[in-house]
Amino acid sequence: MIAPEFYKVNISACIDYEHNLNEGSSIFQGKTMHPSYPLNALSFTGIRNRKSTPTFFTRLISGTAAKTLLAATTGLMMGVQAQAGDLAEFEESVSHHTVATSGAKIHYAQKGSGETVLFIHGFPDHWLTWWQQMEGLSSDHRVAAMDMRGFNLSDQPTAPEAYEITKLIADVDAVIQDLGGGPVTLVGHDWGGFVAWNVAMQRPDLVTRLAIVNIPHPWALAQALSSDPAQAEASQYVDFFRSPAAVKAITREQVSAWVTDPDFAIRHDQAMERSNLDAMLNYYRVLYPQRPYSPYETPALKITAPTLVAFGTQDPYLLVSGLNSTWDYVDAPVTLSVWPDAGHFAQHDQPERLTRVLRDWIAAN
Repeated sequence: MIAPEFYKVNISACIDYEHNLNEGSSIFQGKTMHPSYPLNALSFTGIRNRKSTPTFFTRLISGTAAKTLLAATTGLMMGVQAQAGDLAEFEESVSHHTVATSGAKIHYAQKGSGETVLFIHGFPDHWLTWWQQMEGLSSDHRVAAMDMRGFNLSDQPTAPEAYEITKLIADVDAVIQDLGGGPVTLVGHDWGGFVAWNVAMQRPDLVTRLAIVNIPHPWALAQALSSDPAQAEASQYVDFFRSPAAVKAITREQVSAWVTDPDFAIRHDQAMERSNLDAMLNYYRVLYPQRPYSPYETPALKITAPTLVAFGTQDPYLLVSGLNSTWDYVDAPVTLSVWPDAGHFAQHDQPERLTRVLRDWIAAN
């Protein structure tokens, strides 16, 4: 097994070797790695098998699936390390806005001035998940974070068709226009990252830079699900999320189980109380690849914006194997920042590092 430290990306090295990334290579510790060398799940077995606390996903599934998913969750996340005073001060510093879009009203918060950086959260989360990155970048950027439809202060339609990707892209477009227009630096995590990937593909006029946290490119994810048994196994929880039983079985306490900081947990609990679980699960019903898994037949539109992918390898749901061939989908410099000491919620596990990486990468691109 290759030492985990080898996979830590040296950001300055990535910048120095951007021409190599464009030619189909990735940079780790200042070295060029050819894409034929796979970032496979087995390489990270030792990392993912550290002891950790099971998340709410494992508490909802019984029998063999539960045992499988529990095994996958070992080595999970470090939790939120926020300070209550800083969080309260940040909340007071932002302004809140609502914009009408495709069949919904979308809430976002913003502060600062300068070039716009727009953050999009994932599941189960809300806009405030980005507060540490927003605070860190707000001294010389206009930072904004939106609640996706179905979550917190945004509208929560329950019809599955309300979560088609065209409508979600329209939500992002509406927020960007309300902020004064694009292009912007777009940052997304989990489902927010899925949407951000698609915005960059279908609306390149809106995106000057694309930053993704812990979700592979949608086409790469479909490929990983069909070719990597470990990823297919790690995605078993999606079957439950799509089932009618999920809405009644999942509790607010469970969707907040991943949060360890008590002060952020209060805000997160309140946000989940305001959210609609049935609406939120539509992301899985409509957008996640369907079984039997197979690669997408339609070629992906090439992304033309410089792209950063920050990925915590202790993510038990979206495995590092999904990063294979990321460069095939991007016709621009690609930076991979792979962190063995972070899990799925890397923006909380390593908040200062993510802020620093974003700042350096924005400055270089």
